[in-house]
Amino acid sequence: MQADTSGDIPAPTPSPEGRTVRRPSTLPRRAARAGGGPSLLAPGAAHDPYRLYRVLREEYPLTYDAPLGAWLVSRHDDVATALTDPRFAGFPHDGAPRGGPAPLGLCHGSARCLSRDRYAVAAGSVPAHLASRVERTAYVLARRIAGRPQADLVEEFCRWLPIGAGTGAGTRAADATPCTRHTGLRETALASLLANLLDDPDLLAALRIEPALTGRAWTESLRRDPPVQVVLRRTVAEVTLSGGTLPARAPVACLIGSAGRDPERFAAPDVFDPFRRDQDRGTPGPAGCPAVLLGRMEAEQGLRALLDAMPALRWADGFRPAATGLLTRGPRSLLVQPG
Repeated sequence: MQADTSGDIPAPTPSPEGRTVRRPSTLPRRAARAGGGPSLLAPGAAHDPYRLYRVLREEYPLTYDAPLGAWLVSRHDDVATALTDPRFAGFPHDGAPRGGPAPLGLCHGSARCLSRDRYAVAAGSVPAHLASRVERTAYVLARRIAGRPQADLVEEFCRWLPIGAGTGAGTRAADATPCTRHTGLRETALASLLANLLDDPDLLAALRIEPALTGRAWTESLRRDPPVQVVLRRTVAEVTLSGGTLPARAPVACLIGSAGRDPERFAAPDVFDPFRRDQDRGTPGPAGCPAVLLGRMEAEQGLRALLDAMPALRWADGFRPAATGLLTRGPRSLLVQPG
């Protein structure tokens, strides 16, 4: 997806020779500068948050955002610590008590997501009746739009696949967890995946031949363009990170979108590359979360249905996708020629 830039966000400081100064991994980490960095709520931040994230990682790795009322954590390793270390807890309203899973990716952080008797976690699958519903819904939606000269995949496919697959008539009460009831994140994640694939016709052609590659593409899309950009946590004790020290009982905004594009963790982090060797499989959320499993299945079955119904699927003439949003982010429209 294209990323627009905004003049409202401060850029990295240029060197006297006019080159941008990057932070080599061999240099000491910069200490926290409370209140000195750009705010997540600054004008233009939602327009292109990835430029803001770069500034924060390089210049303000730990800084207090006064307008937001929280500390910003932007580097991959620091974000990972904030999401997994017991010295961090969830906010009462996010369903993530101390010791429970942090809301992340497609997961809302409910402790019920870790119940291993509800889904076949070890096999990486969902119950057969849900799998059948996902496949059936995907093919019905794809066939409905296949004969049209133009279609919007967000409005006509991505929005309805999670709803029809997970909450339709006859849904079992045991399948209705807090995570599966919230279909908007799976819709956004699916839209981002399709945008990334349609931007690369060669990759799309490869997926037609080898559908098994869809899983890697799904994982890569969640890293590069996560539907959830920010996760809120709170410290229960003083914590030292690479950029400085967080006080106890401090609100912390974990910048998931920034962590996924940290060059110290991922090579060429802005590039969509399903074949990268440094994939991060923890981005969607806890492995036992039903929304994580459903989201992956919807991506695999949805893409297969689209390519079967529309072999020449491509962007509509002159259309370019653009993601929007700050806390959650993804394209709101995907205009295509079904072919």
